[in-house]
Amino acid sequence: MQNIGSKLFGLLVIVLLSTLLYFTVFSDGLGKAPAVTVKNTQGESIDLSHPKKPVLVNFWATSCPGCIAEMPHLAKMKQELGDRFELVAISMQYDPASQVQKFIQSNPYPFIFVMDTDGKLSKAFGEVLLTPTSFLIAPNGNIVYQQIGEVQFDIVSERIKQMSPNL
Repeated sequence: MQNIGSKLFGLLVIVLLSTLLYFTVFSDGLGKAPAVTVKNTQGESIDLSHPKKPVLVNFWATSCPGCIAEMPHLAKMKQELGDRFELVAISMQYDPASQVQKFIQSNPYPFIFVMDTDGKLSKAFGEVLLTPTSFLIAPNGNIVYQQIGEVQFDIVSERIKQMSPNL
C-alpha cells in the first residue's frame, strides 16, 4: 500500500513540475511583452518581445525607497545567475535625468540602465505608475511574472533557472 502511495506522489510531483514548466515557458502567462527594444552596455539591441534569454525588467525611481533598497539584491541575483538572463532597470519619466545619472555613477550595478524620458516604456508595459514594478519575460516573449513592489527573489531566480537550464 505504501508503494502505491509513493508512486502516486511521484506522479503528482511530475505532473506539477510539468505544468509549472509549461506555464513558465510555453503558455501566454500574463500576456506578451511589448514590442520594445533597449540597448545593453555593449550597444547590442535587446528586443523585449523576443529576447534570446529571460529578461527581468524593473521600473524604478531614485525617490522610491523600496527601489533603492532592492537594487543591491537585484545586483546579487545578476551576479549569481550571470548570463542566464538580462536585467533591465528602467527609470521613470518623472525622475530627473541628472539625478538618475548621479545614482548610476555612484552605484555601478551589473545591469542595463535605461531612462524612460518620454514615458513610452512605462506606457508600453501597461501604464506603470508605481515603483518598483517588475516583469519577467520568457525567451518566447511571454510575461511570466509581474510584481508591484519588491521582487520575490526566490521565485524569480527559480523561474530564470527553469527557462535557461543549459547556461
